[in-house]
Amino acid sequence: MSAETPSTESSTSSTSRSRTPSEPDIAKRSRFAWCITGSGHFLDEAMALAQRLPDVDLFLSDAGEEVLQIYGIKLDELKPRFAPGFRLVRDKTASAVPVGMLYDDIYHTVVIAPATSNTVAKCVVGISDTLPTNMFAQAGKLGIPGIVFACDTEPVVITKSPHDWVTLRPRRLELGNVERLREIDFCEVVTSPAELEAALQRRLQDLALAWNTSSS
Repeated sequence: MSAETPSTESSTSSTSRSRTPSEPDIAKRSRFAWCITGSGHFLDEAMALAQRLPDVDLFLSDAGEEVLQIYGIKLDELKPRFAPGFRLVRDKTASAVPVGMLYDDIYHTVVIAPATSNTVAKCVVGISDTLPTNMFAQAGKLGIPGIVFACDTEPVVITKSPHDWVTLRPRRLELGNVERLREIDFCEVVTSPAELEAALQRRLQDLALAWNTSSS
């Protein structure tokens, strides 16, 4: 994984054993890194919460980029919806160059919301072959807290497709991976928009920050 400074293009409650970095490390870091994967599960609600955060950047997997557009969210219309300084980071390098910003003391929190069952499985076994999974792995190695909004968390999940509501029945495999994810250090797992909002509220309080009330 390269630690070079990346180029960016402007235009993811149940807790595990979550520890936090030392206060001096937190003091250096100023932004949220919000990762989007290929899930449309409560995507609008997740994006609405992201827009309320101060100093947040979006990190898109290739699948996340596709899903945003499928759900009618155009990349070139994102910037006005976020606080000043917003950056859109796309998964366009083989070595996940943008992850280097974690080593540059830029991000104090990594959020993956919503997270597909594929992303959850990769995070559980340590596979880092997309921008979100690489951000998750490297953040954990640096002791940077992560929040993951997992999608397949109940025996029956009702989710919104681009055109209709769909009923899914996650397998024991997917449900088991969510439980395993809870055991990973520096990771908090949430299973609903309400839990996600509560986790973000706690993180803001830890950082002595507040929701951004000016974003539309």
